[in-house]
Parts: sequence; C-alpha cells; structure tokens
Amino acid sequence: MSITFIIIAVTSIISFRGWKKRELLYRRMFNAYDVVHNKQYSRLITHAFLHADTSHLIFNMLTLYFFGRIVETYFRYIFGGAFANGWGGTVLYLLLYLSGAVVSTLPDLYKHRNNPDYYALGASGAISAVLFSAIMFEPAMKIYIFFIPIGIPAVLFAPLYLIYCQWMARRNRDNVGHSAHFWGAVYGIVFTIALYPDVIEGFVSVLTKFAL
Repeated sequence: MSITFIIIAVTSIISFRGWKKRELLYRRMFNAYDVVHNKQYSRLITHAFLHADTSHLIFNMLTLYFFGRIVETYFRYIFGGAFANGWGGTVLYLLLYLSGAVVSTLPDLYKHRNNPDYYALGASGAISAVLFSAIMFEPAMKIYIFFIPIGIPAVLFAPLYLIYCQWMARRNRDNVGHSAHFWGAVYGIVFTIALYPDVIEGFVSVLTKFAL
C-alpha cells in the first residue's frame, strides 16, 4: 500500500477532528514557546497533520498526491532492499516526510522561542521537502501552478520557488509559513543528495540543457 495515500488519509482525519475540537488543534499546533520552555516536542511533528481549513488541506494533499508518489516510487526502486522485507524505500520516504516537518520549523523555533502567541500548522514544510526531492529525481518534468496553463520545467521552477519563498518571508505580510516552505525545500534537496548522490548528475544534465 502507498504510504502517500496513508499520510493523506491520516492527515485528513486529524485535520477534520481539529476543526471540530479546537482544543485539540491548539494542543497540537506548532508553538515554539511550548516546545522550548514546556518540552512539548511532539508539536514539531503533529502540526503537520493539522490544517487551517478545507482549501489549505486540499492544496497540500493534492501536492503530496502528485509528487509524493514520484518520490515513493524512486525510493522503493533504489532502496527497496535496504531493510528487511524490502521496506527500505518506504521507511526512508516516511523519514523524509516527518523529518522535513521538523527541520522546516527550526528557524521559526529559534525566532519565536520566547513568543507564546506564535502558532503555526500545516504540512507545507514536509511537502516542500517531498516536492524538491521529486524535482531532484525528475528535473525535466513540468510543474503546473493554479490558473497558469503552461507547465514550468521543474529545474526552472525550483530556483524561482526558493527566491519567492525568501522574498515573501522577509516581507512577512501574510499568514503563510514561507520560511517553512523554503527550509523544507532545501532539506528535501539535501536529504535526497545525501541518500543518492547520483541524482546530481541527472539534475545538472537537465539544467545544462536549459542553460545552453
């Protein structure tokens, strides 16, 4: 069974429960103050299974559906025999997702460690890690953005996305966790290269074609 589908199902169920029980939402959202001062380390992961509303959930889960399956397939093909029963790829894929949720929050953890009023939720950091892992494996694929009918080659989308996230994070004029998006994406690249360095050759080859 696809772990991507399981993550989507579990996230959807927990998000729906959070909408019905607001106390559950606030106990599980990311809050740097509670993590640092009250040792509530579980918030570093549980926030990724909660979403603000239906549109937030749908957008994130659709992104995970399209790109998570790519990464999961590659991981199973490359690392399928790394552990007993051929579960190596699945375990590593799940590790990418969960650790991406944690790592993407670390800058905000430091920044807001003394602010008890800062809350964040959503799987965007984890999904950015998965998205950029997919881009490393398939740099020539086309990525479609809502309301834009023309696909953008992934190798060009990647730097534009990172620049946009940094710019929006510095402006800080909305409630979107652009910092988590950025660091999740960077982590996805690093994680993938660390596990499978050969991915660099394919990425550079595609990048060179677009540069020439």
